[in-house]
Amino acid sequence: MLFLLFYYTDALGLAMTTAAAIYTAASIWDGIANFVAGAVTDRRRPEHGYGRVLILGSVPLGLACILTYAPLGTGLGGLTLVVIGHLLFRTAYAAINVPYLAMGARISVDSRDRAFVAGARMLFGTLAWVVVARGTVPIGMWIGGGAVAARGYLWAAVLFAVLGTAILMLVGATYREEAMPAAPAPPSVRASVASLIANRAFVTLNLAMMAMIVAVTVLNKSVLYYFKYFLDSDDAGQSALAWMGVVSAVAVPIWMLLQRLMGTRALWFVAAALCIAGLALFAAVHIDRPLAMQLFLVGMQAAIVGLHFAFWAMLPNTIEYGEQATGLRVEGAVFGAAALLQRVAIGLATAILGFGFDSAGYMANVPQSDATLAAMRWTIALVPLAALTISCGLMLLNPLGKGAHARILKGLER
Repeated sequence: MLFLLFYYTDALGLAMTTAAAIYTAASIWDGIANFVAGAVTDRRRPEHGYGRVLILGSVPLGLACILTYAPLGTGLGGLTLVVIGHLLFRTAYAAINVPYLAMGARISVDSRDRAFVAGARMLFGTLAWVVVARGTVPIGMWIGGGAVAARGYLWAAVLFAVLGTAILMLVGATYREEAMPAAPAPPSVRASVASLIANRAFVTLNLAMMAMIVAVTVLNKSVLYYFKYFLDSDDAGQSALAWMGVVSAVAVPIWMLLQRLMGTRALWFVAAALCIAGLALFAAVHIDRPLAMQLFLVGMQAAIVGLHFAFWAMLPNTIEYGEQATGLRVEGAVFGAAALLQRVAIGLATAILGFGFDSAGYMANVPQSDATLAAMRWTIALVPLAALTISCGLMLLNPLGKGAHARILKGLER
């Protein structure tokens, strides 16, 4: 996902609006597929546990990843195959994503343990980010015999798909469930949705997450474009993505420690305030050197990690809040709906970025005018700034302050 939009426009040569439309539609489909997977998870728990789902789903996901980066052409037939490949990948991803996320609620019922699991998962995820960000182009050139176009991305996708499949199989084979709540009668989809809507902790957390994801997606997906067209340094853009992953790995343990001290919801406000300050600086000062932009992005990523961590640490706790409020425990629906809303936000952000760049007059692989660059820059700065401000307002309405989850668990025990 780090390279896919850029791959569409600057490797396949698709128009920005076309590429953004494909990405947006696929993101929304991804969300729907995740929600369906969540509903199925609640109604039919896998016979051999969630680990078996990862083992069985890993190979289709790897194959779909390769198909997503297959250079199938830009005519009508090729474009149709590009869309189909992307949708197949999102579907295969959704089939194992929700069970994988639900594992976090089954490992422990303690909110501190869950925060630790979320942090560890993010830590290893950021290590993968570094490998993908810095390795995609060199690996593609090496395996593909020096090709720098679409086929180079395809060869990198093949290698990463093989590695990802092996890792998922290992996780599935070694996973054990320690926290096993009593299995009530499976709720209907309508009852699950009604329970989520009545769950104030879930609703406010996910609306804040959607605003945050819009901000982060617009910023992150503009990185490669900024370095190529503003700074004339493609390699520095790839390095920036890699360094953003490195700082994420460093920042996760720090945010985990701060969460123990101040609570998860308070952590959100701290991280959001740092992001807002950074974006205000970016809007006020034009960054025209690669190193300065890399440092800015590294600083922003360190703060963004805090927002992601706060969300994933709080999300499992909304399960018990909803159970107390509605009498229903809907793990799959919580994670499936969260994935749906996250993908909708990613699609919305991609559409906003595509519309903003297209309105600015962006054309791939040609020098941009000063007016185009200025308009692109304002899209990158102002959209995230507004979205993060909205997220803070929504998080103020969330009831899961420090110590709230422990009180909820005691109430459920009684």
